[in-house]
Amino acid sequence: MLRGEVTIDPGTSRIIRYTSLIIPPLFTVYTFIIHFSKIDSFRYPTADWVIISIMIPWVIAGVVQFIFPITKQWGAFLYLAANHLFAILSLLFIASFSTSLSPLWIVLFLASHIYFPKTGVFTSIILLFVTAFLDTFLHFSPGTLATNMVIAFGVTALGLTAIELGRVQEKNSQRSHMQEALQRDRILTIVNNLADAILSTDRNGIVQVYNAASLNLLDTNKSLNGQHIDDILTLYGPGDKPVSLFKTLKKSNSVVVRDDLTLTLEGETIRLEVTYSPIRSSYSRAKKAETDDGYIMILRDITKAKSLEEERDEFISVVSHELRTPITVAEGTISNVQLMMERSDIPQNVLKESIATAHDQIIFLSKMVNDLSTLSRAERGVADAPEPIDVRELVDGLFNEYAPQAKKKGLHFDLDTTPLLGQVSASRLYLKELLQNFITNALKYTKEGSITLRVQRKDNTLLFEVKDTGIGISKSDQAKVFNKFYRSEDYRTRETGGTGLGLYVAAKLSKKLGTKIKVQSRLNHGSSFSFTLPAEDK
Repeated sequence: MLRGEVTIDPGTSRIIRYTSLIIPPLFTVYTFIIHFSKIDSFRYPTADWVIISIMIPWVIAGVVQFIFPITKQWGAFLYLAANHLFAILSLLFIASFSTSLSPLWIVLFLASHIYFPKTGVFTSIILLFVTAFLDTFLHFSPGTLATNMVIAFGVTALGLTAIELGRVQEKNSQRSHMQEALQRDRILTIVNNLADAILSTDRNGIVQVYNAASLNLLDTNKSLNGQHIDDILTLYGPGDKPVSLFKTLKKSNSVVVRDDLTLTLEGETIRLEVTYSPIRSSYSRAKKAETDDGYIMILRDITKAKSLEEERDEFISVVSHELRTPITVAEGTISNVQLMMERSDIPQNVLKESIATAHDQIIFLSKMVNDLSTLSRAERGVADAPEPIDVRELVDGLFNEYAPQAKKKGLHFDLDTTPLLGQVSASRLYLKELLQNFITNALKYTKEGSITLRVQRKDNTLLFEVKDTGIGISKSDQAKVFNKFYRSEDYRTRETGGTGLGLYVAAKLSKKLGTKIKVQSRLNHGSSFSFTLPAEDK
């Protein structure tokens, strides 16, 4: 029955140890005081050797218990039995039961309740009343029984009250801890479900709390607890200067947001937006003093956003530059025409040539606007929902649309397809604009020969290809033709108007369609642009 472990918290165990160490000496000192002071109402006529034989073992037992804390139930039983025995002997043979030492029995109540909650207190109460009756029997005098009973009932009432107060406090403490744990779990759940990395450190920069997004950002599964923030985050500021985040945190007095920091991880550079702030805990409302309790940081990967922002700025700059020339030419030409129309000596052919020049520039602007519109739709995902497309119907429509233009330029426009093309599941708008882009480019850069729209099915794959016999593309230019606003330095390319956006838009459309454009070309032999899509049967 008494072979189990004692399960009490360290704080309670420490209180019991010090109580066991302090009370026996105090009881001993009090006993000797009342014994040698000859106060008959507080003592019994007892030989000195009896007092010593009771008090000294009690003091020794207290010291032993202080040095060797109770860990087993049998040890707790011996501890309680010994202390009850010494207390009974002291009240029966040394000090009167009616002395001020009797209320110390409350300590025995509390210790009994701690070690043996079910039977300990009941047993201690019985021993208290037994001691009161024995004291009355051994030292009977008028009123002794009534006095002892009053004291016994009073001590019992106080002891039970103290135990009940302890229970209430323990329940409140448990409830408070449960509420704190619940609030903490709620906060941790919210933090762990945030997409941004969140870390909290103590005042020395040691990580205390972090969320799952922090591990994703740092690309690790290892725990971050106990690590210094500068060991986790290798940051660089403007000019690639190393930045100590901990030193930066120590200088902060309020919320600070920085988006000029980069993080290096295994050779990869990540651009970060870091929001950080000190955590302050008020400890004196009267003095309005505050103390740092650590720091909290929110880290957001803005690499893509920054790249898009820089790309957008560059795009706007280039578009503005590209638009300025045709607008200026068109505006200047039309102004000249207005002036020339006021004069009667200007030949009509000069006016027609000027109007044609302005018209060409307007057409150029129109093409650029169309390309930008297509690019915008692709970027925003407009009309990107896949739908079943009859490939035969699509290519026949394109052939009929562009055959007259090819004939007008003296070119042969051929359609090369296999039977039973089937269908594809893709955005109709994106697929059609991609093929139109290739065909219009072929028409633009082919002066003689032919253009072929080829669609071949092999098993479950459809190959789309537009081939021409035009001027071709050099190997050095083939790697750049999909860059925005890129135009070859070849004089033949410069002779034809172009925005430099066509193939850039085509690359965007192919990405949206889930395919990749393949280019084959030789200077003066023509070019071939192709891509593949999964085929489906009707």
